[in-house]
Amino acid sequence: MTGLRLDVGFVDYLILAIYFATVLGVGFAVRRAIKSSADFFLSGRSMPAWVTGLAFISANLGALEIVGMAANGAQYGLMTLHYYWIGAVPAMVFLGIVMMPFYYGSKVRSVPEFLRLRFNRPTHLFNAVSFAVAQVLIAGVNLYALALILQALLGWPLPLSIVVGAAIVLAYIVLGGLSSAIYNEVLQFFVIIAGLLPITIIGLVKVGGIDGLFDKVRNTALGDGGLHTWSTTGGTDNTLGASWIGIVFGLGFVLSFGYWTTNFAEVQRALSAKDMSAARRTPIIGAFPKLLIPAVTVIPGLIALVTVQGLGAEEGDLTYNNAIPLLMRDLLPNGVLGVAVTGLVASFMAGMAANVSGFNTVFTYDIWQTYVRKDRDDAYYVRVGRLATVAGIVVGIGTAFIAAGFDNIMNYIQALFSLFNAPLFATFIVGMFWKRMSAWAGFWSLFLGFLAAFVLYILHLTEIVKFNSDLEQSFWGAGLAFVTAVVVAAVITPFTPGKSDDELRGLVYGSAGDSLVADRVWWRNPVLLGVIAVVLAIALYIPVW
Repeated sequence: MTGLRLDVGFVDYLILAIYFATVLGVGFAVRRAIKSSADFFLSGRSMPAWVTGLAFISANLGALEIVGMAANGAQYGLMTLHYYWIGAVPAMVFLGIVMMPFYYGSKVRSVPEFLRLRFNRPTHLFNAVSFAVAQVLIAGVNLYALALILQALLGWPLPLSIVVGAAIVLAYIVLGGLSSAIYNEVLQFFVIIAGLLPITIIGLVKVGGIDGLFDKVRNTALGDGGLHTWSTTGGTDNTLGASWIGIVFGLGFVLSFGYWTTNFAEVQRALSAKDMSAARRTPIIGAFPKLLIPAVTVIPGLIALVTVQGLGAEEGDLTYNNAIPLLMRDLLPNGVLGVAVTGLVASFMAGMAANVSGFNTVFTYDIWQTYVRKDRDDAYYVRVGRLATVAGIVVGIGTAFIAAGFDNIMNYIQALFSLFNAPLFATFIVGMFWKRMSAWAGFWSLFLGFLAAFVLYILHLTEIVKFNSDLEQSFWGAGLAFVTAVVVAAVITPFTPGKSDDELRGLVYGSAGDSLVADRVWWRNPVLLGVIAVVLAIALYIPVW
């Protein structure tokens, strides 16, 4: 990694040190407010919408977003925009308008707990365990990316960088729980943007503005196809290697809705809101900055493609994952470099903190309290939560080395989503809108949907079934998991008993009472705000169609 070593000065180190001190200070300050397990795991359900909204989007601004999307920008061009405008915003709006009334109104503490109430304990346990596994795997991705930056910054070996990065996140989550994570995520959102904007601005100046950048991209292996989003998706002869069917159904519907509407690491932020209106607005508030994040991820990826000679090597310093660090090395002067490094560190810490806070909540409430140690005092479960945080971090250190084996971590992340989130979304959405769906149909649809995606992934790895790209495989894997789960639910339900209306009150569509009534103040109306966000997403596609 000697080629990635950054020329860091005293001012850069000072900026980073101030940030670390602030993060830990927040953890110490919040610790005094932790009086119960609800405070530790759900912030006492007291957060205002603007705080939870920024935390919601910041929790997603981890390695997946920064390193992964910049890598995708360099590898696939503007097709990467699909991950934002069709692959995120509509699902975030759907979560706020349709699904949050069920989550928040049922008073559940986690997504697996909702499944226990809607279906049964086997469904609950399978989802709780699979979610916990997925979170430590994804935490490893964020930790690996954080370690890459510390390695580039200080020249430390990767293993030492991974351990140090883990220790920083561990400190403030153990101290302040979810409140510490959320307040730091709000801070990290602004630090991340401040850190990444200079890379975009200075990079665009260097290549002659957006027109100069596009001209140079046309002269790369991407060609003109790297500058379009939909016009080349009639078949698989495009930079992403996926047709519009796979993009719309696999990414835009199954993967996107599966991630944003059922991923507890995100939903947990909305559950901490002070009331139903704030909970519903949380993901929709987050959708507006999500529309513009490509300016500091995808565009830098394209800049790296045209300015970094040899980018795209399968190993070494020139892998696509290093697009952002390489730009920092080449473009930024001291002082500005410190802000950028701090922004990247903040992004990985935010992403990992979201994974770990989701993991410790599900482990404590849905596994330990439900199946191992019931009816203990509240302080006991706070202690278990803190120990689970330590365990999650330790396992995350191990999974960071798994992530290190992928030259584009986005491919790895999407594979995980197709395995875990896609079948969960199918089970969830059918069970929410089909009251007759039985408890055992819930379990088997979830399990067999996961199994179908897993088998297809193994067939892809062994090249028995071939796809144009790893991402195309994840799109079709997600689609297969979804269809399998829906078919299984339809087949099993008629042969197994359903639940009574009383058992399903507040858990299925049509039984949520008045919680779906929109806020009468227009700027707090989730439906209106959601429609505006979706219209903007469509409008942003027009110049790059």
